[in-house]
Amino acid sequence: MILLAIIVILSYLVGSIPSGIIVSKAVKGIDIREHGSGSAGGTNVMRVLGWKHGVFVIILDAMKGAFAVVVVARLFYGPLPFVNISPFDDFTLVQIIAGVAAVIGHVWTVFAGFKGGKGIATALGMLIMIITVEMLIALGVFVLVVTISKYVSLGSLSAAISIPISLILRENVLHEHVSGYTTILPFVIFLAFFVIYTHRKNVIKIFNGTENKLNFKKKQKS
Repeated sequence: MILLAIIVILSYLVGSIPSGIIVSKAVKGIDIREHGSGSAGGTNVMRVLGWKHGVFVIILDAMKGAFAVVVVARLFYGPLPFVNISPFDDFTLVQIIAGVAAVIGHVWTVFAGFKGGKGIATALGMLIMIITVEMLIALGVFVLVVTISKYVSLGSLSAAISIPISLILRENVLHEHVSGYTTILPFVIFLAFFVIYTHRKNVIKIFNGTENKLNFKKKQKS
């Protein structure tokens, strides 16, 4: 139990590394949470500092989730301190636990007053190591929705919702065997609702027509 607790804490701390805040302070000497939407995530960095810095932060945030799953989770050895009733092997279950802890750390970072980003990129990094096919589909949905709507938040929401839908279609319509389907489906449904919760203000802004749209054009200097 102690080892699993250590893995959860370490994963949380890795997820808590405030990439957006670090990059915004290094590049422009500002706290990104005091600008734009107030989020410390890559999307807000993209709006305030430009797409290059935003993409860089998104990559860093995704790496946090991947690191928790691929590296931190490997500290685990021996039997689980509880009965594993899931179809996953013990290590995969530990990977999921570590990844969730990293996402929680990103959203409620201990290094920045428990106010971080929305967890999308970190969840992406975590899940792409576990359900690669669904994450590639989600990435395609994200790019398509953002290209059409210019709303990054809508793209994130659509991508998150597409993951459980994709799992259901693959297992029940296409009759592909998805390893651990009965366990991963409730998990990704929970994750989709979690993403909706962290984007609740963005949803209201989209309906009100006040949500910021992504603009790839360079800002002209005054």
